[in-house]
Amino acid sequence: MSFRERIARFFSGRYGIDGLYYGLLAAFLILWILRVILADFSVAGILIYILETVLLFWMLYRCLSRNIAARRRENERFLSFFKGIKNFFILQKNKIRDWKHYRYKKCPYCRAVLRLPKRKGTHSVICPRCSRRFDATTRI
Repeated sequence: MSFRERIARFFSGRYGIDGLYYGLLAAFLILWILRVILADFSVAGILIYILETVLLFWMLYRCLSRNIAARRRENERFLSFFKGIKNFFILQKNKIRDWKHYRYKKCPYCRAVLRLPKRKGTHSVICPRCSRRFDATTRI
């Protein structure tokens, strides 16, 4: 059996890389850069080094794990948490991009964010999510 076949047999049935792996990798790189900026022999540098090591072993453990169902659940929880943060920053980017022509308002009933044309005054709006009518006031 060749070396390549042995490696392929070892990695068969392993979980592999997912979104949580990339999140842990990003956290590891940020901590590594922070440790390089700080003095390596300070107490903070040593604590960051220990945290880096824990993150690295956790990444490897998850990647090489055969318990696929548990790793999938962990990844789904991470992605649902990260989705809220990601959507917040996307909304802020869109508000900056559209500031000349649109205003963003929340529906008072279902809290959906609506993009409304930039017109001065009070306007009657129908929410596309809950189909309720409400008045939105836009000040320029």
